[in-house]
Amino acid sequence: MQKPSRTIVHVDMDAFYASVEQRDDVALRGKPVIVGGTTLRGVVSAASYEARTFGVRSAMPMAEAMRRCPQGIVRAPRHAHYADVSANVFAIFRRYTPLVEGLSLDEAFLDVTASQSLFGDGETIAARIRASIREEVHLTASAGVAPNKFIAKIASDLKKPNGLVVVKPEDVRSFLSPLPIERMWGMGQKSAPHAHAAGFHTLGDLGAASDAQLTRAFGTHGPFMGKLARGEDERDVEPERDALTIGAEETFEKDLRTPEEMQRELLSQSVRVAERLFSEGLEARGITVKLKYSDFSLRTRTMQLPEPISDTSAIHRAACELLTRFEARPLGVRLTGVAMSKLGLLGEAVTLFPDERLQRGKKLEAAQAALRDRFGNGAITRGALLGKGRRGEEE
Repeated sequence: MQKPSRTIVHVDMDAFYASVEQRDDVALRGKPVIVGGTTLRGVVSAASYEARTFGVRSAMPMAEAMRRCPQGIVRAPRHAHYADVSANVFAIFRRYTPLVEGLSLDEAFLDVTASQSLFGDGETIAARIRASIREEVHLTASAGVAPNKFIAKIASDLKKPNGLVVVKPEDVRSFLSPLPIERMWGMGQKSAPHAHAAGFHTLGDLGAASDAQLTRAFGTHGPFMGKLARGEDERDVEPERDALTIGAEETFEKDLRTPEEMQRELLSQSVRVAERLFSEGLEARGITVKLKYSDFSLRTRTMQLPEPISDTSAIHRAACELLTRFEARPLGVRLTGVAMSKLGLLGEAVTLFPDERLQRGKKLEAAQAALRDRFGNGAITRGALLGKGRRGEEE
């Protein structure tokens, strides 16, 4: 049974990292700014709209970005600074509702259903939020207002940058039906051709199909896609999950000096985190790596993942990627830590075409858990960790 009509706002900052760089340096305004690894082997984290006109996109190899936009101005990411700016933006969100579900540093869902008696309708609230961000943080944001999360997220993307799109309950079908299939959640460059080959070109095509047709074309996730395409999305805005983390960290008697040493310790912590996630039936979309240096200074790096993970290998791969984002320092490292956030029930998130490597990792983790249950925690040890005891602190 469909829930009573709600008012959901999705706010998405415009080219967040690049816009912060342009805000902070007047000389960069109006220029193609590319945030990412400063070597040609690096990866683009964000691109200003000026750079996007040349085809530069996030996750693109920096060498390709510079080939497309040789006049691009590259800036190394300042993750701690972006997190501070994000905190100011989220503080604005919480003036209007406590129901804020952060998806990353630069976007969030807000349930403003109960806030309208105080602040006006959803469109008014979204406009006020965008105005406050512009006046106080000196950045622009786009927003979508709709009866549920799926539609609100689509709406926020339609008039970027600095746009506002409102979809009323009575307009849901007419809004969704003509949109291209690529607007479906989880429909990427690899999966869209499959959908077209099956005869699905618009969301209206998905919404009109039977569950049997959708199952044949897309597997068990097909019927859920059909519901979304018809505007049926009962997922709640869930702020409480943002504060939950599962992690492990360890302080060492002897400082770590090389990336290889740090990777080994992160593997040990990834093992412990994966065990806890599996035992509690959870997976996670967010990961944070913590390093404490010999002078007791603390640095963290955080990443939002495209697909939820729960197994050791996937957690360790992500942790090692984050390790490369720390600036080089001459100091030794006395503590490392891995923490997972954005927690959800294992298997709860729907992915149209799951990553086979992640699926194998989850099956391996389940098999290892069964062996630990039968023979004890020492039954299985990764080769890279032979000789290392199980110690450290859990979060």
